[in-house]
Amino acid sequence: MKMAVALLALGMIGTGMNAEVTKASFGTAKNGKPVEIYTLKSPELQVKLITLGARIQAIDAPDRNGKFADVALGHPKAASYQDDGGTYFGAVVGRYGNRIAKGQFTIDGHTYHVPINNNGQSLHGGLDGFDNRIWSAKEVADGVEFTLVSPDGDQGYPGTLTAHVTYTLHGHDLKIEYSATTTKPTVINLTNHSYFNLAGEGNGTILNHKIQINADHYTPVDKVLIPTGDLPAVAGTPFDFRTPHAIGERIEAKNEQLTIAGGYDHNFVLNGAAGTLRTAAIVTDPTSGRTLTVKTTEPGVQFYTGNFIKDGEITGTGGKKYVRRGGFCLETQHYPDSPNHPAFPSTLLRPGQTYHTTTVFSFTK
Repeated sequence: MKMAVALLALGMIGTGMNAEVTKASFGTAKNGKPVEIYTLKSPELQVKLITLGARIQAIDAPDRNGKFADVALGHPKAASYQDDGGTYFGAVVGRYGNRIAKGQFTIDGHTYHVPINNNGQSLHGGLDGFDNRIWSAKEVADGVEFTLVSPDGDQGYPGTLTAHVTYTLHGHDLKIEYSATTTKPTVINLTNHSYFNLAGEGNGTILNHKIQINADHYTPVDKVLIPTGDLPAVAGTPFDFRTPHAIGERIEAKNEQLTIAGGYDHNFVLNGAAGTLRTAAIVTDPTSGRTLTVKTTEPGVQFYTGNFIKDGEITGTGGKKYVRRGGFCLETQHYPDSPNHPAFPSTLLRPGQTYHTTTVFSFTK
């Protein structure tokens, strides 16, 4: 009992067999509001989360020799996240992660307009998305639950949306559960936008990492990165990752889709039934021996190779300059622009319904 009291006095909350949780200040956002940082720690992994954007700020994982390194790209200060050119490092993006064509969609015969912020399209919730908000937070067993209330009309979206994102750590597994309710019919597509470099953040590119994606089909895009609506097979294309390939093996291939995106920035249609937790992707760094396995209940995953990171413009958490393709993202999601593609899995949420999805990031060696 005395030890438990002492841990609470230090800001450490014992939350179960698998993880300890500590809380501290992480400075202030650009609007002057305080930002807090929570650290989840197990013997196998350490994860840092901040209330600005409900972000993953760092993930320390061991290599094959047991040496820990931060494998998630990020910033050492809160305000830097709001002034980095829109990388969305580690953030929960919403209300609608990824793109909505021309910033408009129709629900029950009414057309809604949301902010345009990317080549004439709406990206990751618009000009003031969930990544830019201070979420409330509370400790839960083995983790932290973040909550954000987005009022009716926020960024043009209908309905008051109450969103919860819960991170829990169990050994080498970081579990993320998303849930939300609304007061009016709306669209929602929450995801985490972490960039990973399994060699350690700031340690060069991820082009030698080997990736396997559990998808027979993908959603090609037009010149402004909006899905065409087609679902072609990956077979015979540089998008076939059903067996492991180095990320850089075909990234410069003569392929219209790779040219449009400057590399990989595409949604893959995951095999298996949406709503069931199944493997989406496995990534291995041959140098360090670290492996990331992503499991999700979502129907898709956006594989992005950091094509828009500019060499040397961002200094990361550890003081190193980031380079183009210095990190990859695996954003578990519904498909981009689903509100304008009736054939895609629906992102419509109505009053009385609960939005719920689960993603697990597992780091092994």
